[in-house]
Amino acid sequence: MIDERLILKIFEGFSIQRWNDLVRPFEIVEMDKAAEKMVAAYIIGKYEEAQGHQIDWEWMVYASLFDLLKKIALCDIKSPVQRMIRQQYPQEYIRLNEWVLAQYKHLIHDKELFSRFTIYIGQTAGSFRLHEKASLSARVLRAAHKFSSLRELEMLSVVNEGERLTRIRKELNEDIQEFLDLRGLQLLVTRQRPFDFMMHVEQLRFQTRWNQTPRVPHTSVLGHCFFVAICTLLLVRDAGSPLCAKRLFNDFFCALFHDLPEAVTRDIISPVKQATDELPAVVKHIEDEIVKSELVPLMEDFYRDELMYFTSDEFLNKITENGNVREVSWDELNAAYNADAYSPVDGRTVRLADHLSAFIEADSSIKYGITSSHLTSGRDNILGMYEPGGIINGIDIADLLRRIAAAK
Repeated sequence: MIDERLILKIFEGFSIQRWNDLVRPFEIVEMDKAAEKMVAAYIIGKYEEAQGHQIDWEWMVYASLFDLLKKIALCDIKSPVQRMIRQQYPQEYIRLNEWVLAQYKHLIHDKELFSRFTIYIGQTAGSFRLHEKASLSARVLRAAHKFSSLRELEMLSVVNEGERLTRIRKELNEDIQEFLDLRGLQLLVTRQRPFDFMMHVEQLRFQTRWNQTPRVPHTSVLGHCFFVAICTLLLVRDAGSPLCAKRLFNDFFCALFHDLPEAVTRDIISPVKQATDELPAVVKHIEDEIVKSELVPLMEDFYRDELMYFTSDEFLNKITENGNVREVSWDELNAAYNADAYSPVDGRTVRLADHLSAFIEADSSIKYGITSSHLTSGRDNILGMYEPGGIINGIDIADLLRRIAAAK
């Protein structure tokens, strides 16, 4: 059973401010950085695969979760300070990482997941060796981390005097040099077509969810997508069904990209989408047309079809068979189609994670004392969607929602 306190702890990523010793033209928070990093990692990783290299996507997916957990625990220690501790006081750095694990031991009841977390923390601390299969994946993730930091710095440079940024820019540029053999990173840094695609994705970082009401903390569409991806990962693990490698990959990245069309359409809130019976279908059709005309031309052919698969009927359990996409039940996913060849997706689980995120966004603000009729009705409507004891894709989401609602 997922501990609701773990979900709420991860949600704190929306409250951790980045670059808070500089003038900031918009809110720059840790959840958004984690989201952009994984989008960049997807692009860079796909270029590596296109060149015949193997990416351990499962390792990378879990690393994205563990990086965020570590960042939340150590948010008061700036990255340069952590780096100095690691380089100059290695034993103290190991103890610091042990302390990080201790912060989550009572929140992660999934023993296999906590074991993965422990190994990952040991790898980043230098206590354990990274296995060879994941070495390229680690470089891709690190390159994506550096690129997303560089993008933040470039946006900050508009409102900060150059003198404030000179040292930081020099260090970042030096750090990124060791990854420039990665073709995807080369194209991003030199602002080729992948960069144009990333610029559209970044627009999701500036779009605020629940835009019609005051709310704390603010959440962007991009950060929401990463939170949904993390929640999807935890939910599919909690459901207890074995997942083939492609299914885990699809579930995570389907969740990460589920709101990609909003990069060109903007967020249309649910009550407006449902103003008439036919409007949801009309909006979906228009979204598809705009995506085809504005986003698809910026995608490379070796990941275009995959991204379209993620964003089309993203909330359905589905597979591909003989070149055709079709909806299947969760039982069918487990019994007959849990194999890479079928490219299975637990789309209904992504939908549960999407509702879980929206529920926490509303509920947390209400608990902070910032409320409105939009927030209360949104929270209550989501709660009313799920009957107690009802199981969807092996998950009792109603129980989790109610435990979160009761949390202090």
